[in-house]
Amino acid sequence: MERFDAIYARACERKGGEQAVARQLPKVKTPRALARTTDDRWLAEMTRCVFQAGFVWRVVNNKWDGFEEVFFGFPPEKIVMLSPDQIDAKASDERIIRNRQKVLAVQANAQYLLDIRKAHGSFGRFAGQWPGDDLIGLFTALRKGGSRLGGRTGQRVLRNMGRDTFIVTGDVVRCLRRAGLDITEEPTTQREMKLIQAAFNDWQQQSGLPYAHMSRICSMS
Repeated sequence: MERFDAIYARACERKGGEQAVARQLPKVKTPRALARTTDDRWLAEMTRCVFQAGFVWRVVNNKWDGFEEVFFGFPPEKIVMLSPDQIDAKASDERIIRNRQKVLAVQANAQYLLDIRKAHGSFGRFAGQWPGDDLIGLFTALRKGGSRLGGRTGQRVLRNMGRDTFIVTGDVVRCLRRAGLDITEEPTTQREMKLIQAAFNDWQQQSGLPYAHMSRICSMS
């Protein structure tokens, strides 16, 4: 495997130096800060990422105030009480993207958050305490427990909320393959995900950087 300092040097060369790279690194929250993030904000971000999947992100963002209004700020305990008729009404509301299956995912993810809250106190505490050397385990938990949170959707939720995580984007995959990792252009198997986790664990030991920063540097390289 290529050492991470070589990848970092390549990213700096491509992007115009260390300061230019540093400006593009994502913010990472501490486990304590994640635990203070309320579940309604987690449900909001899950909803945003679910609706953005396979769609134009800008359109979802431009309608976001409407989403907040239609789902009254995303309190999970209120969302789970919606009746089928209320779900149908929201799925046809012009203030949001009208996609009934994704509206149903909002309610399913509200229940998921309540289940996590019962077991762990809050989703932020659950996500923040998960060990960084097993991020693929956290990805699996989101995919199995939530609705439409598999693949990069769940990874983006975590990153956007400040959880320290890598995201397996196309650019990151190309960096990993160039570094010598035996994965396909669209890695999805458990074997491939374990190899990716192991590579990032190794680079973390070399660099001391957060997983989110290494991931972004990989994409810039």
